[in-house]
Amino acid sequence: MLFSEFDLDSRLMKSFGHFGYEHATEIQERAIPEAMAGKDLLASSKTGSGKTLAYLLPAVHRLYTRKALAKRDPRVLILVPTRELAKQVYATLRTLIAGTRFSSILVLGGENFNDQHKNFQKDPHFVVATPGRMADHLKQRNVFLEGLEMLILDEADRMLDLGFAADLRAINNAANHRRRQTLFFSATLDNTDVNEIAQELLHEPVRVAIGHSQDEHQDIKQYVYLCDHLDHKQALLEHFIRSLTIKQAIIFTATKSDTVRLAELIGSWDVRTGSLNGDMSQSARSKVMDDFARGKFDVLVSTDLASRGLDIASVSHVFNFDIPKPAEEFVHRTGRTGRAGFKGEAISLVGPKDWFNFKDVEEFLKRTFVLSKVEGLEPTFTGIASKRAPQKQAKPKNKPKPKANKVQKKPVARKKVVFQDQTQQGFEPFRLPKKKTQQDV
Repeated sequence: MLFSEFDLDSRLMKSFGHFGYEHATEIQERAIPEAMAGKDLLASSKTGSGKTLAYLLPAVHRLYTRKALAKRDPRVLILVPTRELAKQVYATLRTLIAGTRFSSILVLGGENFNDQHKNFQKDPHFVVATPGRMADHLKQRNVFLEGLEMLILDEADRMLDLGFAADLRAINNAANHRRRQTLFFSATLDNTDVNEIAQELLHEPVRVAIGHSQDEHQDIKQYVYLCDHLDHKQALLEHFIRSLTIKQAIIFTATKSDTVRLAELIGSWDVRTGSLNGDMSQSARSKVMDDFARGKFDVLVSTDLASRGLDIASVSHVFNFDIPKPAEEFVHRTGRTGRAGFKGEAISLVGPKDWFNFKDVEEFLKRTFVLSKVEGLEPTFTGIASKRAPQKQAKPKNKPKPKANKVQKKPVARKKVVFQDQTQQGFEPFRLPKKKTQQDV
């Protein structure tokens, strides 16, 4: 379906033309008409499917075509789980409303609270926020949501995982009126917590489910290589970076310290590299993300901070240097490539410490990966036996014992034993023998 067929406002289509998109994705094709009709939406689709435009286009269209419910309150509130994703959404929104009368602000935790308060006083039409900081401003009465027209939740499942359920309920209560429209996007709808909060926030929603969270992206090729140890992983990584045609790549690690160490190692191979982890200040993290998006370096080494919110079409490869413990995170990591219709490759390095996490990923995706090898770097590691406990063998049935001749035994007279306090008669109480130590030997 073409975007021109949605009957979006002509002024919006003019600014949307800067993106260069003509054909809508499946989630956009099904979600945009329902949202434009003013219906609540409960939607799920895999990462990289185009959710952001699926809710931003109807939101901007609404502001063009309908009168505001209040003069000063925000008209659209977009909640996202992480700062990085918030900045991506905000950048897309700014492009859509550039040169219009509409204004927007970005409200994130970890940034100056008073500056955000001043921005609220400018009566923005759009607010893109993380739920915790938005709830804080509501408590301080820096903003009111009685006139809110659209509440949009992006990656609601992730927000619940991060413990924002109470904040989401507080925001919902602050804007709980019948004229509010709610768009609820989640990677999965097969979750009790997700369904519970969806029932609280939504009114007779239209349900749109595109695939499942377990479904893999068709534009991403998956490769898995077994590794013996850390040095083997690094040797394979160097081989791939030197031999593959890589536009940009993201390498995911399990620990913050590894992001810095690996970035320095890859930099020694004459590759422009940056690192990203949670120990960095927000300004430093923002600069790394912006520099990577602008192509100032080719490889980004990151923890799972970059597994959501990075929407860069030029990322051709994703490397799982370590396999994530939550199997769902594997899908979000690999989804950083193969975006906007481009092809991508995901390469996973599996060592002994990664084995059981890797098997969990296979179980989650309901598939078995084909193991690949690099000539000259073949592993000796072939996997680990299952963690399942061996089944107990059934005991053999007792054979009937031969009947013995009954002999009547005489009762044995038992002597009456009188216990005395032996410590009073020179006896020491019984103690366990002292264990020999290394000094005694």
